[in-house]
Amino acid sequence: MSTADVTEMLGEWQAGNRAALDQLTPLIYEELRSLARYYMHSERGDHTLQATALVNEAYLRLIDLSRMSWRSRAHFFAVAAQLIRHILVDHARSRQALKRGGNLQKLSLDQSLEVSAAEQDVDLVALDDALEALAQLNPQQSRVVELRYFAGLSIEETAEVLGVSVSTIKRQWALARSWLHTRLSD
Repeated sequence: MSTADVTEMLGEWQAGNRAALDQLTPLIYEELRSLARYYMHSERGDHTLQATALVNEAYLRLIDLSRMSWRSRAHFFAVAAQLIRHILVDHARSRQALKRGGNLQKLSLDQSLEVSAAEQDVDLVALDDALEALAQLNPQQSRVVELRYFAGLSIEETAEVLGVSVSTIKRQWALARSWLHTRLSD
């Protein structure tokens, strides 16, 4: 199914067409499962949050946003990225609080986010804190990272969601990666 078809179904669902949601659900769910599998693949083996639970929680939160004005498939998955990020960070914070700082949840950053080719493990709470700090300095760069990393959007899709040029996203992506690498290396 094309991006335009998904966008159209999102609009129909928003207008109250329950059948559109029924058609959309398997597509949305499968893309969310792909995102969750990607994130959970780089988690530690004893992680207590399973990919299915992450998908279900994100899906339930997305369905609760039925009054949201979905502009496109990319916009929908941008919101999904925010929800997934918050679910993972909330889970990490609660686990961290229980352990009093022990066994911090690790998430391996995608090589496209890293400045160096060497793979690094990044504390998810530290990544969230760094993204919050980046948002204070440059909200759009923080949003670019969130869309690219957590939603898995392409440069082009990110540009569409943010309403800027592809070259602007490429520039902001490079700057944000560099800033995060420096921040997370400290």
